Amino acid sequence: MSLFPSTTVSVPEYRGIPRHIAIIMDGNGRWATSRHLPRVAGHAKGVEAVRATVEACARRGVEFLTLFAFSSENWRRPADEVSVLMRLFITALEREVSQLQANGIRLRVVGELSAFEPRLRELITQAERRTVANTRMTLTVAANYGGRWDLLQAMRAALREHPEMAQQPEQLTEAMLASHLAMAYAPEPDLFIRTGGEQRISNFLLWQLAYTELYFTDAWWPDFDAAALDRAIESFQQRERRFGRTSAQVAATAAT
Repeated sequence: MSLFPSTTVSVPEYRGIPRHIAIIMDGNGRWATSRHLPRVAGHAKGVEAVRATVEACARRGVEFLTLFAFSSENWRRPADEVSVLMRLFITALEREVSQLQANGIRLRVVGELSAFEPRLRELITQAERRTVANTRMTLTVAANYGGRWDLLQAMRAALREHPEMAQQPEQLTEAMLASHLAMAYAPEPDLFIRTGGEQRISNFLLWQLAYTELYFTDAWWPDFDAAALDRAIESFQQRERRFGRTSAQVAATAAT
């Protein structure tokens, strides 16, 4: 069961700092190409930006950070690039988990993980187990993840749990479906960030982004740092989050 109500059902408490930030880390390859480097150099540099962003979010009081590391569509990329991405994932798990543990950060990985090689799946399991008791922040890495996959697997899980719904579909509720989503353990993102200049959500958290504030920046991911994060948060703080209400209702609620 999801621990957090849906934003289409209830209005979440306003927080100046986003409780949950979700990021599409785009532009690694273009960052490298602009410097006449192989694309893989951009991905390696992007790992450094991940480290800096995780630390910056934890310092600012963000409770959940979700990073779109590898989409279900990224398998369409050249095989050598995919291979490098998998090796970087393994290396990051081998090197970074100790730091996550020391900083009190829990790691979770969501997606169709069966497609990964056994060594990578083993490292993911070990990292999740090692950090399971940490409470300062939850870092989720979405790997071989797609929003449509997430909705489909949630529907299948709900039907397996309640096979009678096949004949009585009206029994299916929003809360029931949401409880089977890959990230049912987290609130819906308050702030979505995409680097690299593109302005789309690319099959990422389709259900969860219903009322998320969207922020797009031209900065390539390897150049995204604490200052860039602060600019995104400042933009978030200037938004009026109505969740279907009028501005007058929002103001009245803020005054109480």
